Amino acid sequence: MANKLIIAPAPHVQTEQSTSCIMRDVLIALLPALAVSTWVFGVDVLFVTAVSVISCVLFEFLIQKFFVKGPLSVNNLSAAVTGLLLAFNLPSSIPWWIVVIGAFVAIAIAKMTFGGLGKNPFNPALVGRVFLLLAYPVQMTSFPAVEGCDALSGATMLAAVKQGVVGVDSLGVGDLLLGTMPGSMGEVSALALLLGFVYLLFRRVITWHVPVTVLGTMALFAFVVALTNGGGALLWELPLFHILAGGAMLGAIFMATDYSSSPMTIRGGVIFAVGIGVITMLIRLWGAYPEGMSFAILIMNSCVPLINKYVKPKRFGVK
Repeated sequence: MANKLIIAPAPHVQTEQSTSCIMRDVLIALLPALAVSTWVFGVDVLFVTAVSVISCVLFEFLIQKFFVKGPLSVNNLSAAVTGLLLAFNLPSSIPWWIVVIGAFVAIAIAKMTFGGLGKNPFNPALVGRVFLLLAYPVQMTSFPAVEGCDALSGATMLAAVKQGVVGVDSLGVGDLLLGTMPGSMGEVSALALLLGFVYLLFRRVITWHVPVTVLGTMALFAFVVALTNGGGALLWELPLFHILAGGAMLGAIFMATDYSSSPMTIRGGVIFAVGIGVITMLIRLWGAYPEGMSFAILIMNSCVPLINKYVKPKRFGVK
């Protein structure tokens, strides 16, 4: 049995990295944003994060223990990553029992129903977030006020701009980078998320193609919209605002790059990322919701099998 062959579907990646190492790197990359969120919103951030992570790990353990027979996978830290990402998509003031429901949807429905890690077609954390947004819209859109942002009155910057309460220039670039504004726990600091991005690139966990393409598409879309509205300072204010505010950074860096729900090739990933950027901007500017990143990623997740079918690398030896 020493020469037993293991047959598995593609892609076959030859690397020294294990799943647990990759997930650990993702958790490390999210720590700066967690620290900034705790500084902005207080200890409630740590409580919501703990409830989310523990619930996700516990649900995955129980499902594998009693329903899905096979080796336990909670040790690979994927459930912990899902829990942390789910928490980053929630307000710090949300009731704990809603967090538990979101964790159940993310793990039991979006992940384990399809067979577990690597088989889920949709990002589990985003499925949990969108479910909670539809089921508990009031709690999901009630954000604690941040000192120094009295004009927003607890509304996110995207919502305030969409409602015409403030303009895109009401907060400076420094505020958007450092996170002194209301929002979900993972939306507050673009700079902290960029630090995580640099770490993931250094560790070669992800490549730059999908995040940069998502943000670049959003910036180009916003530039064209600003151009049709008179130009001026809006030509740089609107693109910069849309890539720094809301969940653009979190979604582009940590959600759109999910291995199992994104295309296998670089060219496919670019197509995938362009779709995310366009759909996000369409929803932000003309949709019912002020934020469209979650919906855009899930919509493009559903297109991944089609992208993988038609965007393939050239076969070896074929001209």
